[in-house]
Amino acid sequence: MKENYVVGSVDPALADGGEPRRSPTNRPDFQTVAAARYARRDVLRGGLALAVASLFAPAALRSAVAGAPSTAAGGRLGFEPVPVSSADTLVVPEGYRTQVILPWGEPITGSHPEFALENSGAEQAMQMGMHHDGMHFFPIEGEHPGHGSSDDGLLVVNHEYMEPRLLHAAAQGMPLQAFDVPLKEDGSRDPDQVLKEINAHGVSVVHIRRGDDGDWSAIRCRRNRRLTPETPVTIGGPLAGDPRLRTPFSPDGTRARGTLNNCSHGVTPWNTYLACEENWWLYFNREGDDAPASIARYNVGRFNIWRWHLAAANAEQDADRYLRFDATPRGEDAGADYRNEPHTFGYAVEFDLFDPDSVPVKRTHLGRFSHEGVVFAPAREGRPVVLYSGDDSPFEYIYKFVSRRPYAAATADGSLLDEGTLYAARFDADGTGTWLALVPGENGLAPENGFATVADVLLNSRGAADIAGATPMDRPEWGAVDPDTGAVYFTLTNNKRRSAEQVDGPNPRPNNHFGQIVRWYEAADDHAATRFTWELFVLAGDEDDSRNLAGEPLTADNRFAMPDGLYFDPDRRLWIQTDIADADQNSGSYAPMGNNAMLCADPDTGEIRRFLTGPMGQEITGCVSTPDRTTLFINVQHPGSTTSAEDFAAGRSSSRWPDYGAGPPRSATVAITRIDGGKVGS
Repeated sequence: MKENYVVGSVDPALADGGEPRRSPTNRPDFQTVAAARYARRDVLRGGLALAVASLFAPAALRSAVAGAPSTAAGGRLGFEPVPVSSADTLVVPEGYRTQVILPWGEPITGSHPEFALENSGAEQAMQMGMHHDGMHFFPIEGEHPGHGSSDDGLLVVNHEYMEPRLLHAAAQGMPLQAFDVPLKEDGSRDPDQVLKEINAHGVSVVHIRRGDDGDWSAIRCRRNRRLTPETPVTIGGPLAGDPRLRTPFSPDGTRARGTLNNCSHGVTPWNTYLACEENWWLYFNREGDDAPASIARYNVGRFNIWRWHLAAANAEQDADRYLRFDATPRGEDAGADYRNEPHTFGYAVEFDLFDPDSVPVKRTHLGRFSHEGVVFAPAREGRPVVLYSGDDSPFEYIYKFVSRRPYAAATADGSLLDEGTLYAARFDADGTGTWLALVPGENGLAPENGFATVADVLLNSRGAADIAGATPMDRPEWGAVDPDTGAVYFTLTNNKRRSAEQVDGPNPRPNNHFGQIVRWYEAADDHAATRFTWELFVLAGDEDDSRNLAGEPLTADNRFAMPDGLYFDPDRRLWIQTDIADADQNSGSYAPMGNNAMLCADPDTGEIRRFLTGPMGQEITGCVSTPDRTTLFINVQHPGSTTSAEDFAAGRSSSRWPDYGAGPPRSATVAITRIDGGKVGS
């Protein structure tokens, strides 16, 4: 049948790079807390009265807290900054080279089908997925996630989402936007198109090796693997076997299918990988207004943009693989429909990449929300395992998990993540903070408000943090831990929905376009502590609306907006990646920022320099170095996403990266090296 393409059906909040709107709880938000902390006032040249310069702790305070050094190691940033760019190319400093590897559609496993727009859904499951995001390079020895070979290893790459207009040959010449989906005349969807979209998600594991010429190449290897939303997984932690996870696929609630919308990631001290499920709620249909809090608090059914469940009508077999994305109660109980399927998503998913037969495990005790990623504190023998995670949505929270059992290198495994305490952060007005335990019987969590058990808390972690009194943040995304001082950094990407009424006094920022980075030091240098001291590391923006660690405006060499990805290399260079939303790139207040970019910062001095600018319409994301620091891998996601529907119909694209031919733009990984073979960034 003829296919119709539904245009303009995306929630404006999504097109704007955010999340569906919700009203924050009636508590002081992060900016209000910041205003209360400082008495001194500063007025930016743009005329907005903000307590900006005083948001940054003086050097004496920074050097006194948690062992932070008062002086920086000289020459940490050893490159000249690159200028802002709006060109359709990747730019790095003089003396560096780049190599594009593993683009979307690159064959990596199975029968290794070559990339073509005509590839089937089954073939996509044997190729690199779409829209690369978080990743890690694991040395081939398989003994430690950061020590070992710098020339041979497994690269693990997340695939956050996909663009149907680029994925399907039938879409060419149609007036499509980035989130439009093809529908048949009767309103249903084509099963193989949906299967291809499903298999463009998930995670790729690829064996890569550096040759004598310095170039990286993929190796055909038994360990090469694709995880998709159809890969069998098990449920770990307190939610395993919970009745609310029972589905026709798993009547006992101990198993599920797949992982999707994997944004950032985590790397365990025992050398496994965590793929984190972010905007998983976008994939489900649910009709009616009687949803439980564990569904409603997560906006399930409000914006089912991909409508995969509509393929079931045309599936000659395996209709169940599409029906599971319809969470509407239609039968007598959960055994007759997929009302509980959304409860099987929203987690960090652990798997052993060195064992291609290993079954991934959803670690439910780390909480259920829009996990941007997880970042582990350095593991200490005999001490609990500690990790942090952000819930990437406006007015949501930062979480911490502390294991019940101590870490022992000889025996550590993922079971450490199944027992412990989940906390949410409260940032106090005096520059200190408290980790609020999300435990029944503490911090207001009681049976009368729906939290009688740990399982209740984990299934609705957001609701538990609401009641406990955590501080609503401006889209907390990636985290990073300083390998020397132990300071924890988080990007707060932006929050345009913050009203002036929600900001008490002259402090950053109502209608927050540009975002900021917060850092904190745990009490007594103990990541398991329940108290911490916080400060802002940088307030992003242009020269008229920004501040660095010294309280000075950013400049042409380092202005940026919407910080997202964070990564500390072993030499303590902090890499910062930006994700200006498609609708905003190179326009309005974002015009001075150019294309999305990657910058590098010195955590001691606060000096920041722009290291890289990307092509048109993309975001720079994912960052990891080889152990010797001579290769830095980054991802370029969704190049050309700013292409209008009209231009797409005419065969025009805002980007042709990386092939610059007649084919579609393709997300890909980039290996960055110095021509002289030295450490990247030094």
